[in-house]
Amino acid sequence: MPIPDLQSLMLPVLKALSGGVDTPISKVRDYVAAAEGLTPQDVRELLPSGSQPVFTNRIAWAVTHMSHAGLVEKVRRGVYRLTKKGEQLLAQTPPRIDLKFLRNYSAYTEWRSGEGTPATSGDNEPALSEDVSVTPEEALERAVGELREELEAEVLERVRKAEPVFLERVVVDLLRAMGYGKGDAAMGQVTGRPGDGGIDGKIREDALGLDEVYLQAKRYAAGNSVGEGDLRDFVGAIDAAGTTKGVFVTTSSFTKSAKAYVEKSSKRIILIDGEELARLMVEHDIGVRLKMPPYEIKRIDEDYFDSEDL
Repeated sequence: MPIPDLQSLMLPVLKALSGGVDTPISKVRDYVAAAEGLTPQDVRELLPSGSQPVFTNRIAWAVTHMSHAGLVEKVRRGVYRLTKKGEQLLAQTPPRIDLKFLRNYSAYTEWRSGEGTPATSGDNEPALSEDVSVTPEEALERAVGELREELEAEVLERVRKAEPVFLERVVVDLLRAMGYGKGDAAMGQVTGRPGDGGIDGKIREDALGLDEVYLQAKRYAAGNSVGEGDLRDFVGAIDAAGTTKGVFVTTSSFTKSAKAYVEKSSKRIILIDGEELARLMVEHDIGVRLKMPPYEIKRIDEDYFDSEDL
């Protein structure tokens, strides 16, 4: 089932800390997961970056928000308990705790404003956004993901509009960037020309050229898929060249029969369609560059602050 959003987790987290005992955050997560009916698979679902489970991230931010409201306090690393305010609030059995509710606590509005006094709007209400269903990490990764999708779409469109020989060069550059030929420009070359026999380029995997990967690139428009016949011709070409490995790249897609043919072939053929090509180009910096310096996201070094030498 879907993982509850940040605000929906606040009340369950507060309940998990009830009982007047110091509670490890791991037990808080276990309690909330059970209360919300989450499966182990739900709990393990990762952020797009793979850096942390979504559930763990949202629980941590729920604790952070309520800590700044004075409802929860940290006892020591990874262990929390309710404050007197938190106990009093639970005794009132609130139906929900969210950002709007936390605005009732002055310490919270001061924290959200980022200043010593609460920021206010024209009607003297705290000017705080309550439309928060994701954590800062989720929002950042979502934005980065959207920017990357837009970039990949633009990269693919530019390659489709370029001359066919440009795609052949892209494929050789990409495979070198991925480590084929040990990244040495001399180890890969574009060979495509009229009557090339279905081979557009090749990469030597070792300095002596004992093992080579042959390349084929088809600059097709979207919807014009590469069929089984093209793959048969390519396999025949690499067979005639006396090798067993090949990479077939297209700016469109492959038909089911083409994929099935490759799976049954005795040759080792890798298929890269347009979407995968664009993804790999962005990942390996082919035709793209940094628009701005990368952001650094830092966090508290718990080991440093827990050191007994301080």
